[in-house]
Amino acid sequence: QVQLVESGGGLVQAGGSLSLSCAASGLTFSSDTMGWFRQAPGKEREFVGGIKWNNGDTYYADSTKGRFTISRDNAKNTVYLQMDSLKPEDTAIYYCAVATWSNSRVAADYAYWGQGTQVTVSS
Repeated sequence: QVQLVESGGGLVQAGGSLSLSCAASGLTFSSDTMGWFRQAPGKEREFVGGIKWNNGDTYYADSTKGRFTISRDNAKNTVYLQMDSLKPEDTAIYYCAVATWSNSRVAADYAYWGQGTQVTVSS
């Protein structure tokens, strides 16, 4: 079975940086796509970015492209979300997930989810 465990959330000042990790198990590696989503109170879950596990190809939401970077460490079976130039509007619970479809930006296409980790950006 697929298991995803996020870590690295916390409190950071606006303009600062934070790196999130998603330790994964049970992936096929040759076909799976990992996605990052976030959800703030009272708002729907929002796509952040994704990465194809086997080749490292990435894609991002317009709101995060240029500030956020997704990468992977094959040896550790871990995907990272490096967040730079953070803004208060980035405050949310961040989730990693495994897509049933490749290169999806839609939450409904992701079959497995981690527990989430809180990111709070102060002004």
